Amino acid sequence: MTSEKHKVENSTNKLPRHIAIVMDGNGRWAKQRRRPRTFGHRAGQKAVRATIEACLRRGIEALTLFAFSSENWQRPKDEVGALMELFLKALDREVDELHGYGVRIRFIGELAAFAPALRERMQTAMAKTSGNAKLALNIAVNYGGRWDIAQAARQAAQAAVRGEIDAALIDEARLAGHFALAELPPLDLFIRTGGEKRVSNFLLWQLAYAELYFSDALWPDFDAAHLDAAIADFAGRERRYGKTSAQMGTEKHGREEEI
Repeated sequence: MTSEKHKVENSTNKLPRHIAIVMDGNGRWAKQRRRPRTFGHRAGQKAVRATIEACLRRGIEALTLFAFSSENWQRPKDEVGALMELFLKALDREVDELHGYGVRIRFIGELAAFAPALRERMQTAMAKTSGNAKLALNIAVNYGGRWDIAQAARQAAQAAVRGEIDAALIDEARLAGHFALAELPPLDLFIRTGGEKRVSNFLLWQLAYAELYFSDALWPDFDAAHLDAAIADFAGRERRYGKTSAQMGTEKHGREEEI
């Protein structure tokens, strides 16, 4: 269930607490260089590392990366196989160092679809880093926003069948506790690289009040400067949550007087 600390959704902080990224453009980046798509995926891993380090330096609390969607299984088998191999190598290579940085790793999605060897490494990484609190790194694999909503509804329904909750009392707040990222701060900033302007079935529930930012940079070229540009854009927005600018200004003035 959602902790007391993270129940309040209406954050007006200038620095996002939780950033999510659709890492798009690896294949096009490789094509521009007349290389296979797998070359782009390998280059994209460097951007992942740079983004994690940048979030650690800036005090971001949570970073969620869309690594492999439930629709990506439809890609050519050799590309899917290469991606799985990259996942395995990355886990073997990166987990210890991320653990040393205080990063908590979590994989979200339908993990049962992956080979046992890969699932074992995922579980090992999550167990090893479970006590860390510097940065919550969530890697969405075989994930879809509609899947997340469906599994949350299923869990709530099962709880009602067991008599733990009254089905008639299931509302947004109760359902929210069953989502994959329920224990984390609400999503503040959604970033998509590669120039496309769509959310692609990613974090559909969590996107309700997030700010959207679309970058033309292909993912392997995304670096700390690009992240700073997204954060600066976020900081310049007024998050009203259905209220007027005048109301937000009045509330801000009132808080300053109280302080």
